[in-house]
Amino acid sequence: MTLRLFDTETRTLRDFTPLVPGHASVYLCGATVQGRPHIGHVRSGVAFDVLRRWLSAGGLDAAFIRNVTDIEDKILTKAAAAGRPWWEWAATHERAFDEAYRQLNVLPPSAEPRATGHITQMVDLMQRLIDRDHAYASAGNVYFDVLSYPEYGRLSGHRIDDVHQGESAGEGKRDPRDFTLWKAAKLGEPTWPSPWGPGRPGWHLECSAMAEFYLGAEFDIHCGGMDLVFPHHENEIAQSKAAGHGFARYWLHNGWVTMGGEKMSKSLGNVLSVPNVLERVRPVELRYYLGSAHYRSMLEYSDKALADAAQSYQRLEAFVRRVAERGGEVPVGKWTDAFAAALDEDLAVPKALAEVHHVVHEGNRALDAGVVESAREHASQVRAMLGILGIDPLDPHWNSGAGDISAATAALEVLVGAELERRQQARAAKDWATADAVRNRLQAAGIEVTDTPNGPEWALSTPVGKVN
Repeated sequence: MTLRLFDTETRTLRDFTPLVPGHASVYLCGATVQGRPHIGHVRSGVAFDVLRRWLSAGGLDAAFIRNVTDIEDKILTKAAAAGRPWWEWAATHERAFDEAYRQLNVLPPSAEPRATGHITQMVDLMQRLIDRDHAYASAGNVYFDVLSYPEYGRLSGHRIDDVHQGESAGEGKRDPRDFTLWKAAKLGEPTWPSPWGPGRPGWHLECSAMAEFYLGAEFDIHCGGMDLVFPHHENEIAQSKAAGHGFARYWLHNGWVTMGGEKMSKSLGNVLSVPNVLERVRPVELRYYLGSAHYRSMLEYSDKALADAAQSYQRLEAFVRRVAERGGEVPVGKWTDAFAAALDEDLAVPKALAEVHHVVHEGNRALDAGVVESAREHASQVRAMLGILGIDPLDPHWNSGAGDISAATAALEVLVGAELERRQQARAAKDWATADAVRNRLQAAGIEVTDTPNGPEWALSTPVGKVN
């Protein structure tokens, strides 16, 4: 492979060389299952699903681990407020996340470990840190000694004097910059036994313990949202390397979904839940939208941006289905060199999608000219490229319950294409009355026509299948 990835730790594009030839090991920080997933939550799932698919397409056997945080302060607080057991609250929302990932065609991870299932590994890791003088026990709590690890702050760029862990003060903490590995038991909270007394794990501890258990002391890539760089990932590095691990060799972080320039979060009250958004567009169109920007960039949400993305995808989908209707089966072919070059450069999906749209444009020209076999070759390339992005319109995943919409999209493409061809002929003959009449008729039907140097393009003001 010639893949290059932007490593957060070194702030450089680095050639990706797997630790073990022929294999790739990836750990993604998954959900803290405190509530229903919104589209900001699942963006990382979509972004790094593309990474996984591209690693596999390059011939690597990819081990992909995505954890579930099922014990944490917010889970306990929200479960208590709802009058529900904490474990039921966590399990309910874990299922909601699983369903959101499934709907968006995010491949299931190789393993999806829960924090509560790995207390033994966490206790072992804490004991090693205490033995190496990087952690200490006090009043039933266990803390990591930040000053004992000289490279603390390398990932995030934080100066040690400016570190604030953002956690409540614990009894017996020597330095406010130290972070909690183990929380002593409190009345009414779940606990597990440990050499330092009953308690429960701190948030940062779980990922280090589970990454080691499933991927080894050193592995290839650690992924997550950019909001996790500090303190979560900084603390993961400190506790893992202080224990003697090589830990992650590359760090990848995705940007937020924002509204009004602010990160989408429950605390801001600007949440768009996945089920609510799927009332407006199909799952494949939501995936297209979430994956269309570069994974490191911010994705500013608006209803118009979502609708535009849906229409953009419909044009790709309609081309593939038109070819299938006219030329028979469209096999999955091979992606183009330009598409591969885009993904090899830090997963540049916008450039990759530009190449897909170019191939679709050429394929439509061939189809309109009656050169069906050439159009079929183009459609095969499109299927291959969209398959890497997880949005191949002929993937059986998308055809369960959405076939009626897909058929409507393809039929509309044929009808609008015929009208636009009629308009082009009228314009060539300087029959402006007929050309204007065609355009006005399409506009009345909710179809906007834009003349471009490459010919007319059209878009729906309301996505197919979503007319109210």
